[in-house]
Amino acid sequence: MMPDNVVEMPLDHLPLDEHRGTMGMWLAITTEALLFVCFFFAYFYIGHEHEAWPSHPPKRMLALIMLAVLVTSSFVLHIGEKKVKEGAFGAARAWVVATIVLGIGFLCIQASEYQKHLHEMRPTTNAYGSLFYTITSFHAAHLVVGLGMLIYVVTLPELGPAKHSPHKALHNASLYWHFVDFVWVVIVCLIYLAPNVTR
Repeated sequence: MMPDNVVEMPLDHLPLDEHRGTMGMWLAITTEALLFVCFFFAYFYIGHEHEAWPSHPPKRMLALIMLAVLVTSSFVLHIGEKKVKEGAFGAARAWVVATIVLGIGFLCIQASEYQKHLHEMRPTTNAYGSLFYTITSFHAAHLVVGLGMLIYVVTLPELGPAKHSPHKALHNASLYWHFVDFVWVVIVCLIYLAPNVTR
């Protein structure tokens, strides 16, 4: 039983915390980032035990093309966010759609890369193959989740308001997308470029 001096307030009248969704997204990103850190640690820990790791470094061309696609998509999405702040929601929606197209393009290029890689190495070939496919496919799965978020955002009746609102779907989806892009930068540096530089 509640004390007499406590005033009950309906849930729909309670003030909304405008940072709640963004904080939740940052916590989700932190969790996912730690998973990737574990994968990278396993990659270097197991690689340290091998004299030649990997025995045949992966080709860089497609990885760099995919890097260019994702970096471009981050810039495109950032423009979309700026358009929302300016109140140009139609233009913002177009930029988000462009980001989705670039993300799908990335997945198509990665599928082509896998098709070539699988002729030389499978996930069951050795420890390197297992980690290579685990890390890159895990990243691809995150990209698919990011695409799902952006597709949801683009189907919303409105992308705004951008200020003083707890409903910041585009902003929160953008945070996740930029995180996925950053992870690919790290993957390219550690898994594609570093093995070629050290030889």
